Amino acid sequence: MPGKRVQFDEETWQALDLLGRDSMKDFQELADEAFSDLLRKHDRPVGLKAALRRSAGVSNVTPFPGKPDKPSKAKPKPVPKPKKRTAPKSRS
Repeated sequence: MPGKRVQFDEETWQALDLLGRDSMKDFQELADEAFSDLLRKHDRPVGLKAALRRSAGVSNVTPFPGKPDKPSKAKPKPVPKPKKRTAPKSRS
C-alpha cells in the first residue's frame, strides 16, 4: 500500500484525534472512510470491482456486429373502433 504524508493544522489534528478516539478508529480508518466518501461524492468508483461494474454499464455496451435482429412476427392487435353514442329518445 503506498504511503503518503499529510499535514494538518493543530486544530484540525485535534478534531481528528478526538473523532478517532470517540469512534475507536485509528487515523488510517478515518482516512479510508473520508477518501471513499469523497470519491463517492464525485461519482468515482472505489476499488477495482466498482470500476469494472461501472465500465460494463449499459451505456458503454456496444452490440456485437453480426446478424441483424429479426423483426417480431407477432401481429399487432387491431384497435377497436369507438361505438357511436346516440342521444336517448325523449318520451312525449
